[in-house]
Amino acid sequence: MPDASAPAVRFLAPAQVAELLGVQVDEIVELIMQSRLRGARLGAPAVWRVEEASIAEYLSEQAEDARRRALWRQANAASFPELWGPPVRLAD
Repeated sequence: MPDASAPAVRFLAPAQVAELLGVQVDEIVELIMQSRLRGARLGAPAVWRVEEASIAEYLSEQAEDARRRALWRQANAASFPELWGPPVRLAD
């Protein structure tokens, strides 16, 4: 008998995921093929379904990637005087 306390795995159609993320269905299928979203072909005839939990994981990965890119841009834009203070002038 299945464990009643374990949450049931929920699957969504690629069209539902595309609507949630604001992208095209083809992009969702491509994300599945790249293993960035967990998906499976279920039913007869087999159609793609995306595990709902993988959507949150994908969005977390995207947010972390955006955070890291912002930090990288910020580090590249920083000038040395801002980091180390004004240049030191030696006596003539």
